[in-house]
Amino acid sequence: MSIKEDWIFFIEDLQNRICMALEEVDGKEKFIEDAWKRKEGGGGKTKIIANGNVFEKGGVNTSVVFGKVTKEMETQLKIEGAKWFASGISLVLHPVNPFVPTVHCNYRMFELYNENDEVTDRWFGGGTDLTPYYLFEEDAKHFHETYKNVCDEFDLSFYPEFKKNCDNYFVNYHRNNERRGIGGIFYDYRRPRENKDVNFWMNFAKACGNAFLTAYLPIVEKRKKIEYNNNNKYWQEIRRGRYVEFNLIHDRGTLFGLKTKGRTESILMSLPPTVRFEYNYEPEKGSEEDKILQIFLQPKEWI
Repeated sequence: MSIKEDWIFFIEDLQNRICMALEEVDGKEKFIEDAWKRKEGGGGKTKIIANGNVFEKGGVNTSVVFGKVTKEMETQLKIEGAKWFASGISLVLHPVNPFVPTVHCNYRMFELYNENDEVTDRWFGGGTDLTPYYLFEEDAKHFHETYKNVCDEFDLSFYPEFKKNCDNYFVNYHRNNERRGIGGIFYDYRRPRENKDVNFWMNFAKACGNAFLTAYLPIVEKRKKIEYNNNNKYWQEIRRGRYVEFNLIHDRGTLFGLKTKGRTESILMSLPPTVRFEYNYEPEKGSEEDKILQIFLQPKEWI
């Protein structure tokens, strides 16, 4: 099995395993699969769940896409080569209950080729991050500890480095450096080298992907039955607005997908179903909403 085949098999299997586990937790709705083809090369599987007991909207996508490097890609994405290949899994889950956090996960592999179809560059990237609407410190610690344990198995320097990357990536810089959530891990452009070859980065990505359910599901199970009111839902929609802002303005995956003529519906499946954009909204000082907003303004060490 080639490197590409190995990776594609993994992400499609992981997609199926995650969807099955999420359906069980939701207890009502099932994922609808939408297989699609890309005119320029490749395609993918978009799996969507909506209006469930637990998940108001969610998507778990895989894509295997390729094509020729265009002038636009060279200029805007700083890519040099004749052809390219990209494959990954990406998910976003927006819960019904404001006490259950939104979560994002993405792991991908990218290759560049010359005119003779020889690989000239290859890199891996990805991460998983959590966006709660109300702060439960034990949940934050569990989430971060899960990924620290994975990182530590490969390199003790990974968790502090990748946590910092995450803290500094998911930021709405146009809102006074306000973080999108409480972070997690994030890494990008990790190229195979002698001490960390292609199998190392492949296995690391697999371990991170496999850890998603361990990191997220216990939090969902613990919080999904908490009673909430209209004020809690209002705050959730305010924060969802910030999520939309980041994804449309700053997110590299969104920009890459649109610049490479990816499937718009799949790219924008990360957007929540309902949001609020309230002019100059500020939560009441000292409230639970204000408490987590202060966390968003400055990264915190959870472990």
